Order: sequence, then structure tokens, then C-alpha cells
Amino acid sequence: MSAPTNAARLELLRWMIRARALDERLVALYRSGGIRGGSVFTGRGQEAFSAAGAMQLREGDVFAPLIRDSAGRLVRGETPLDALRVCLGRKTGVMRGRDGNIHRGTLGNGVIPMISHLGSTIGVIAGLLLAKRLRGERDAIGLVSIGDGGMNTGAFHEGFNVLAVERLPVVLMVADNQLSYSTFSDRSYACTNLVERAAGYGVRGHTCDGTDADACLTTLSEAAARVRAGEGPQMVVAKLLRLAGHGEHDDAAYVTADMKARFGDNVPLFEQKLQADGVLSADALATLWSTARADVATALTQAQSEPEPLPAQEDWSAYSVRDLLSFKAVL
Repeated sequence: MSAPTNAARLELLRWMIRARALDERLVALYRSGGIRGGSVFTGRGQEAFSAAGAMQLREGDVFAPLIRDSAGRLVRGETPLDALRVCLGRKTGVMRGRDGNIHRGTLGNGVIPMISHLGSTIGVIAGLLLAKRLRGERDAIGLVSIGDGGMNTGAFHEGFNVLAVERLPVVLMVADNQLSYSTFSDRSYACTNLVERAAGYGVRGHTCDGTDADACLTTLSEAAARVRAGEGPQMVVAKLLRLAGHGEHDDAAYVTADMKARFGDNVPLFEQKLQADGVLSADALATLWSTARADVATALTQAQSEPEPLPAQEDWSAYSVRDLLSFKAVL
């Protein structure tokens, strides 16, 4: 597989910075009491892996993200305004103020709302892709995000086993971030690397350094190409570290200094690499950050001006007719 183009590398950095800027503002809102829909769960440390995966998708493909996939969501069409509306509990948000801030999805873009029971969306993606196959639609692929903890759930095994047996076109992104909340990997699985499980399902496995954005792009591009070529499910395992607590309610005091020293922050690492390669100037980098932060600030002002739901006047059904018609287009 050829190295990623500089245009793709710059696009990836742009998404990473936009995701980090959004997370920064959400953390500030949480700490000031501005978030009413629960805690805030950031993707710090996983931006490269998430965005690089979503960049492989096309119109008609489907994506099942998890709580640390802000970058991938942005790539697939979610805007900072969409995210802030949900996190602030606004009536204008995709959840219409009726749910917490992590279950959001945009069905029209093929982004499946997250299910808190980890691993469950893998079965949903299996059903979507099987439905497309039965309707004669062979071009779409799926992208599913899971962590090292979620890999150990029964729902994951059942869903991924179906994907493997049916040879459905999906890339499984495994963010092995060393922690299942506060349980370390050596207490979560006994194999050397989670990619060893790929053989047990009869699928091809790939590994990459999740802190190296170029490696994420190259590996996920190859996996997606193999899926589109009809080779069946591909498992991609990235080693990285969650650079925050499980959520902002968690100070992550259990993460050791040694562990922090072994993993770098993918955002500044990629910035430095692109500058060293002569692809990105200091001024261009500053512009990327200022633009991302300005976009988030504008979105926050807009979201804060919008109404909260009035329970007595709301239709609290799970989906409106408009939602279902939008979802039908994905199917």
C-alpha cells in the first residue's frame, strides 16, 4: 500500500484539530456546569485513528462510532453545532433534548446512534449490510468502532461472528487504549495483541501505532481497500492511550507515569511531523487551530441561543416519520 498523499495527511490533521478543539470546549463547559446531559467523553489520543477510519468511507457507507469518535463523526458530516446542541440538551439537537450526549447519530449520513451496551452496534451494522446485500446493493461498506474492553462482550462476539460467517464488507477498528474504564489491558485479555483474535474469526488482521497518524491512514486505507475488493471483514487494532479519564467525571489517577511516558499525543506528534516534512508551515498550523476554535465558538453561541424542550409539548417518540424516511435512504 502506497504512502498517504500530503493532501490526505493535511485533511486528516484538519479533522484531528477540529475534534480536539470541540473536545476542549466541551470540557470547559462541563467544568463550568454548562453540560446538562451527563458527563463529557473526549477522544483525546484517538483522533488520528478515528478520523483516518472515517476518511475511508463514501456516500452510502455506514459507520457505528463510540464515545471517543468525535473526529470520525465530524468526517461523516456531524458539525460542532450538531454536537453542542445535543450536549446542551437543546430542542434543535438530533436527540431533541431527550437523551444524554453520547447516543447521537445522523441516520441520513449513515452514522448509527451509539448503544451504551458495548458491542451491540456490531450486530446492527451486520443487519444493515445484510439488508443491503439482499436488496442487491453491493457497493456499501461498514466501519465499526470498538475498544479493548468492548471486545470482551458477548454482543461483540455474536455480532462479529455473523459478519465473519457472512463475509460482510466491514472494517472493525479496535482502539486498544490500554484501559477498560480503570481496568488495565493485562486484566482484560491474555493474548499478546488483540489482532490475534482475527484468526479465530477467520478474518484478516492488521495492526498500527495509533499515535502515528500516517500509520493509521496507511493501515485503514489498506483494510478498506481489501473490504471493497470482496475480501470480507478486516480487523484493525491500534495501540494508543486514552489521554483523559473515562469521562470528565474521572481524573484517571490510576494511570501511571510510566504508561503516560510510553504513548505520545497524536495531535502534536503529527503537527511536528508535517512541519518537519515541509508539508505544513507554522502559520498554516496556527490558522487551522484558530479556524477550528472560531467555528466551535460560533456554534456554541448559536446552540446557547436555541430553546430547550418543553416536555408537555414534545413528541417523545424514538423516531419521527421524517427520521424513518431518512433512515430508509441509508438502508
